[in-house]
Amino acid sequence: MNLLKLVALDERDLEVVSAHVQDATVKVGDIEYRAAAKRFAVAMNRFAWETKKGFIRPKYERRRSILHFDRVLSAKLFGISRDKKDDVLELLAVRFAAAQEPVGTIELTFAGNAAIRLEVEVIEARLTDTGAAWEASSRPIHTI
Repeated sequence: MNLLKLVALDERDLEVVSAHVQDATVKVGDIEYRAAAKRFAVAMNRFAWETKKGFIRPKYERRRSILHFDRVLSAKLFGISRDKKDDVLELLAVRFAAAQEPVGTIELTFAGNAAIRLEVEVIEARLTDTGAAWEASSRPIHTI
């Protein structure tokens, strides 16, 4: 099994990370912000789009992964209750909006109108698979 390890240091890199975490599931209890360390981290069950096997009956995987951001000045949750640690969120995208470069906002957008906004000094993110992987029961489908 090839473990994915990505680093994002600019907006283009962050777009690559966003593509790899699309459709990840996240428990609210697995979201952590450490203000003193300026670090935000989220553990997730990442849908590994890159692991598709087979054409007639394709098989997909989910992998346990961690996405973390450094140099975070603040973290704000919208539509997410920290008290409901077992609630599961579906991550749709990770985007950056520049304020006065390199300062800006990274937004993690979830299904159901939920979001997390991180005010950052610069883009400094890492996505790392932690090793656990299993066959996904189905492939996420998006209606447009």
